[in-house]
Amino acid sequence: MSYYRLMEILPAFLSWTTLILMFLLSFFVPKGVAIFIILFDTYWLFKTIYLSLHLKNSFKKLKENLKINWLEKLKNDPLTKDKWEKIYHLIILPMAIEPYEVVKETFLQLKESNYPLDKFIVVLATEERFPQGQEVAQKIEKEFGSYFFEFLYTVHPANLEGEMPGKGSNEAWAGKKAQELLDSLEIDYKDVIVSVFDIDTQVFKDYFGILTYNFLTTAHPLRSSYQPVPLFLNNIYKAPALARIIGFSATFWHLMQQSRPEKLTTFSSHSMPFQAAVDIGFWQKDIVSEDSRIFWQCYLHYNGDWRVVPLFYPVSMDANAAPTFWKTLINLYKQQRRWGWGAENIAYIANGFKNNSRIPFKKKFFWLFHVIEGFHSWATNSLIIFALGWLPIILGGQRFRVTLLAYNLPYITRYIMTVASIGIVSSAILSMALLPPKPPNFGKRHLFWYFVSWLLMPFTLIVFGSLPALEAQTRLALSGKWRLDFWVTPKHR
Repeated sequence: MSYYRLMEILPAFLSWTTLILMFLLSFFVPKGVAIFIILFDTYWLFKTIYLSLHLKNSFKKLKENLKINWLEKLKNDPLTKDKWEKIYHLIILPMAIEPYEVVKETFLQLKESNYPLDKFIVVLATEERFPQGQEVAQKIEKEFGSYFFEFLYTVHPANLEGEMPGKGSNEAWAGKKAQELLDSLEIDYKDVIVSVFDIDTQVFKDYFGILTYNFLTTAHPLRSSYQPVPLFLNNIYKAPALARIIGFSATFWHLMQQSRPEKLTTFSSHSMPFQAAVDIGFWQKDIVSEDSRIFWQCYLHYNGDWRVVPLFYPVSMDANAAPTFWKTLINLYKQQRRWGWGAENIAYIANGFKNNSRIPFKKKFFWLFHVIEGFHSWATNSLIIFALGWLPIILGGQRFRVTLLAYNLPYITRYIMTVASIGIVSSAILSMALLPPKPPNFGKRHLFWYFVSWLLMPFTLIVFGSLPALEAQTRLALSGKWRLDFWVTPKHR
């Protein structure tokens, strides 16, 4: 068995071993497991406090950045005023079967950017296998194409050898077509920032201003990706409670990560130098998690000289909501499973580190440990905290159940988790602050239920957190027919 294949199996092996040992050791060594659960819950309490501080810090910076006119800052700051006008923004918007209404909203927001539109080169990337997408693209071109310096829509051919139908292969095709356009315009790749956005991504008006400012002032602009904060707010008032909570949970996680740039990788909609995209041969065409893989492609290509610059500035996307409640639940699970499939990067990273002697061992160890630990925690932590804490009492036998430790275990863990629930309360309050302007029929009753719905957090962490992550890792380990293809999250209005 190859080293690459072993590393594909590793995430599921670690997760399943942890869960199985919880059962076995609860039977054979209940005291040890009880002590472990108390220590683990305590660790989770301190981690919650630690992450809450990062969340507060990031939210403060985000609110400050939203108040700044970044175009004016570009024009007046000595570091940027003589440089910003030569920068072009290539905006790639891959799409599949999304309806015209969703795409139109994206372009309406793009058109209202507080940035010269004659610096925008927009590529609407459609799929040959979805003719309805091409019809939408043609309609969008007629309505919005004239606003930008250049506009083109591309048609990614179906069934190309070595490709998986999905976002990565579509982006790679669009990137090459954009390269041909830039060559014809004689624009230097180093002066182009490419932003790859999900088709439902609606930019806040100063996104390109703050992006350009960071690009021109950061220490290593051509060796950096630029990551905004994803807010899942486009349809938040029509999304069911579970969809809202999961969307906000993802937002809060990425807000926390903005204050920990040493652990930040790319996710979903983000930006990067076009020169780097050309250097690495664009996005990989045969994977699901292309948004995070692009970071590792750059990291390995540049021998560890790659980083993500946090923008502390938002973009808005759709919460995962379908026309019916049960369809929403199914789609939420599938989306989380697709995100959990990001565990496929572990084998890619490990194999790349093994074959690259120019990256220091310290960096290799840091990243590999961080990524493996992250996916292991995703699949196991919620189950250990909310579902398996009673195992020593259930399986430990009568001899353990009459001990003082067994008697106090439920009370100790309940007390620790009650204190830790302050994180849920603070998240509920912060989610209220992030809500967009409320519709006319939105009253105090709705706010109350928005707040109360956060009580579903333990349920969502297990059913739409641990379980889809565990399934994704298991499918990756089994491989073959169990491997996941790219799943397009349905959008509707």
